[in-house]
Amino acid sequence: MWLLYKGEPHVISALVVSAGLLSFFFLSIVQLTEPSSLPSSFQLTWTSEYKINGQKLRGFVQTETGEKLYVVYTMSSEQEKKFYENTSISGYRYLVQGELVAPTPPAHTYAFSMQDYLVSKGANGIFEVTSWKYVSAEKSIRTLLAQQRLHLKKQIEATFPQSLAAEAQALLIGLQDYVDEDLQRAYQKLGITHLFAISGLHVALVSWLFYEGLLRVGLRKEMARVVLLIILPIYGMLAGGAPSVWRAVSVVEFVMLMRYVKWRVPIDDALAISFIGFVLFEPGVIFQVGFQLSYLATLSIVYSRVIFKQSRGWMMQSFLITFVCQLLVYPLLLYHFYEVSISSFLANIIFVPLFSFIILPANIVLLVMTYTSIPMVKLMFNVYEPMRVWLTEAILYLQALPYQLWTPGKPAIWLVCMAFVSVLAGLYFLEERHFGKFVTVLVVPVVCIHIAPMLYNETKLTFLNVGQGDCTVIELPFRRAVYVVDAGGLLRFEQEAWKTSNSPYEVGKQVVVPFLKGKGIRAIDIFLVTHADADHVEGAEEVLAEIRMIEIHVTPGSIDKPVMQDLLVEAQRQKVSVKEKMQGTAWRVGETSFHYLWPRDTDYEGNNDSIVLYMQQGAFRALLTGDLEEDGERELIKLYGNQIANMTLLKAGHHGSKTSSSESFVELLQPELTIFSAGLNNRYKHPHDIVVERFIKRQLMTRTTAVDGSIEIRIQDYNWMMHTEKDLVQ
Repeated sequence: MWLLYKGEPHVISALVVSAGLLSFFFLSIVQLTEPSSLPSSFQLTWTSEYKINGQKLRGFVQTETGEKLYVVYTMSSEQEKKFYENTSISGYRYLVQGELVAPTPPAHTYAFSMQDYLVSKGANGIFEVTSWKYVSAEKSIRTLLAQQRLHLKKQIEATFPQSLAAEAQALLIGLQDYVDEDLQRAYQKLGITHLFAISGLHVALVSWLFYEGLLRVGLRKEMARVVLLIILPIYGMLAGGAPSVWRAVSVVEFVMLMRYVKWRVPIDDALAISFIGFVLFEPGVIFQVGFQLSYLATLSIVYSRVIFKQSRGWMMQSFLITFVCQLLVYPLLLYHFYEVSISSFLANIIFVPLFSFIILPANIVLLVMTYTSIPMVKLMFNVYEPMRVWLTEAILYLQALPYQLWTPGKPAIWLVCMAFVSVLAGLYFLEERHFGKFVTVLVVPVVCIHIAPMLYNETKLTFLNVGQGDCTVIELPFRRAVYVVDAGGLLRFEQEAWKTSNSPYEVGKQVVVPFLKGKGIRAIDIFLVTHADADHVEGAEEVLAEIRMIEIHVTPGSIDKPVMQDLLVEAQRQKVSVKEKMQGTAWRVGETSFHYLWPRDTDYEGNNDSIVLYMQQGAFRALLTGDLEEDGERELIKLYGNQIANMTLLKAGHHGSKTSSSESFVELLQPELTIFSAGLNNRYKHPHDIVVERFIKRQLMTRTTAVDGSIEIRIQDYNWMMHTEKDLVQ
């Protein structure tokens, strides 16, 4: 359409359309097809993309037929783990046996999807190794560079102070596995995470250092360029080969090569050619967030030179570069991460020059010095380390300031498109210095995105798939209130230190928080902890660290239990009131009423002292029973009898254990729908077959989060309907 508008010949337009269609069919049919079946044993070759975490070795391999697989291998001993930690296995061939397994479905719409990750990496499945045998080691430049990268990692670990090693690995070789999680989150809140992704900044600095260094030692410019052409791809592989690295390297290489044939290629054309080549080489990369952000941010700088020229002084120019980049990528950030850092517009003015001209060069110099003079580098660390530690403390302090994040939730695709159009229009008005129109055209989609999650008139109950645990989110119409009942969690078992994961799975952080942020939930009016069991409360502290809570309700006597301490410490830090609640507490919001039916006393004895929540909206009635067991159910029958008879919805007690959902209880409630919240293939075999049979023989509908994924109930007027994650996938 653009070519036709510009008056180009129709044949060119036809060629462009044909190329686009052919590319689409090539990528979708040839490159992203289903995997072929694998033989019982076959050879695989490790790539340089792998990680060791606990006793698991995970990463990508190539089969003999050229297919890419994601392999999981469980190491059998600490000695074996040490071998893989100290050896680069890139290029190692193994004869393996095992099975191809399906990726675990995401817990909900907003959670990490292993299937999408595999597609983005061009992998055709997950292969779990049961046994393997070493065959040979491939010798190539790629494997040699992988060995050198491991050597650099070990050199940094051996010579840098512990407080600086993780940052140096991230900045110099693109290895972010060991950066402290709290510090990573601080960088995210300040919007400066990109400083640790090796990109154009690093490539430019390395190019300048090598080029100027070669000139200083007497090499001619032509020869220096040739050396640079060789060095840059090597640096790209040493730096981990992230999309942002190859984007910068490929653009620089292409522009330099074209100069040899007297063809001056505009930077936007070079960027476009780099993009096309990247996608043809690895089609799935189009789905990688880093790839999308890297090209989009670069594009914003390339096409905003008119805006940058309007500024005077480096500070204003730095602000405008940051502002334009953040502006163009914010719809994409919302779509993928459901939040945008507001403070990034100011933080980048300080931290981009700081990292560009001080911290990154300092790390390069320090790494070089570790090979030349250890006494000198120790002296330099004595000066640099205290300053860097102070800067870290300042970053942690700044990120703790309130109202730094805008969390409107994941916008609908039409709102994302609207936001992109508004940004492009806004940048045009900024070039033309029409500041009133610039502000207006940006504010409209921002307001629409912000209020969109609050425009529904339904009550929603979502039973989150948190594995072997409980978490229920209740949203009232127009976001009058949000209540969260439990937050899932894991029972942690003692194991040998070498088997312990560097980044253990955290239900609150990885399942509950993404759901709440994806829905645009910025505050929880009441967070209810039904009782003090790890699978109900362990994830609560992680939720509170990210989502503001107004009140926390706990069952009487449970507050002193060890599993509650992390939540109580975080609540005290944030000055959130924690209240013990029992039978008799009731409140109403609009047409919806809530009552705590249990417990009756303050002597906490475990599951049977779970807070039981009764909810009613018109004819819809729901009972959430925590981990209530048969004795507690018997008391509810005595106390409430007819009030809880013929229930619409029951969240079954204790995940469907055979000690709960007794015959008399099920017979009285006769729920239209019963939800079992349990983990897939859990060790307790919840929900128990005997319990499920009690519902089946009465022809009562049941759903299990382990099988159906997260389950959402929508209530409007006198009707209710159910949606499951399994239905969405199908």
